Amino acid sequence: MNIVARLAWRNLWRHRRRTWLTVGAMVFSNTLLVFMISMQFGMYDLMIDNTLKVFTGHMQVQAPGYKDDQKMRQTVPDIVPLAGRLRAEFPTEKIAARGWAFALASSEERSYGVGIFGVEPEYEPQVSSIPGLIAEGRYLQQSDAPEIVIGAVLARNLRVGIGDELTLLGSGRDGSFAAAVATVVGIFESGVPDVDRSFAQMPIVAFQDVFFMEGAGHQVVISAPTLEEAERILPDIDAALPSDEGLVMHDWDALQPGLKQAIKADMSSAFFMYGILVVLVAFSVLNTQLMSVLERTHEFGIVMSLGLKPGQLGRLVMLETAMLGLIGFVLGAIGGVIVTSYFSANGLSIPGMEEMAANFNLPPRIYFQATPWTMAIGPFVVFVFTLLAAVYPALRLHKLHPVEAMRVN
Repeated sequence: MNIVARLAWRNLWRHRRRTWLTVGAMVFSNTLLVFMISMQFGMYDLMIDNTLKVFTGHMQVQAPGYKDDQKMRQTVPDIVPLAGRLRAEFPTEKIAARGWAFALASSEERSYGVGIFGVEPEYEPQVSSIPGLIAEGRYLQQSDAPEIVIGAVLARNLRVGIGDELTLLGSGRDGSFAAAVATVVGIFESGVPDVDRSFAQMPIVAFQDVFFMEGAGHQVVISAPTLEEAERILPDIDAALPSDEGLVMHDWDALQPGLKQAIKADMSSAFFMYGILVVLVAFSVLNTQLMSVLERTHEFGIVMSLGLKPGQLGRLVMLETAMLGLIGFVLGAIGGVIVTSYFSANGLSIPGMEEMAANFNLPPRIYFQATPWTMAIGPFVVFVFTLLAAVYPALRLHKLHPVEAMRVN
């Protein structure tokens, strides 16, 4: 086997320029695949985090059935104390309590329906990007103050500004009539018209008084430092919930099912393009090895006449291809690791992205996801297709007749 390996290595370098051109194509494709796959999964993490930061969080504690029905009476009892206990037990997570109700918001001139979130002013900025998007005025400060922050579109529709009062009319948890007057202290602008038109926030204690919640709420929102941390900590938080109240935990996939579907659709189209690149590299290797076999037809005829079997020659060609692919795999993976490691640490800023991110209170850079999987999957697939490309040249040797082969010059 040692002699066969040495012979395969020597044959590989008979035409150095051709070998290096083929290796170069493999190295380029492997480096590009590592770069693109790592960037793609980094963008997915950014997409998920940015979407969840608006309202959802990585996970939520809710009453059974609330996620699907969102009925006012499906509440989490003593929600503020519960959020406080969870913050004390899980200090690395960002946790905030919320309530939700629908009300008619009226100014002196107009009335519009709006969804009102009761939030903890101190902790809401940790789980939502809305507090960081205040364009006018300020965010909520006291948990029991009769104040409210609204979206820019809603403010224009109602023709109100900072310091104006809104009359809120709705239904309490017990079905009773709920009414209050709240002062507009802030106007946020998320850049999403539906959000800026449809939502408002007020302090949770004031919210509970207006809608007769009796200390209850609807969501305990939890944001983890990373998605991986969220998946790891979810069972622990679930186990820490009061067992006698039947509360349920929902992860981000259950809360935002369309997000994962969008990622899968994008991933399918991206991997289709990656597949085209891999096939092109495989054809390059096929061309190289087929030319190599045709050039050595006379030589193969001689060694076959001396007793060497076609199968042994086929294995020699496959070994040469494996060596060729291994060189491309190692060099391409090293190149990909170097490039990806840099962008994993420093991030990639796309022109115009920083301005857009500032407007939406989002991170301005894409940080690549550098994992063993993203580093190795592309070069490994190229290596496998390289071996498959050598099957045809190797099989041609089984049709080779020694006498006819020796006549080829």
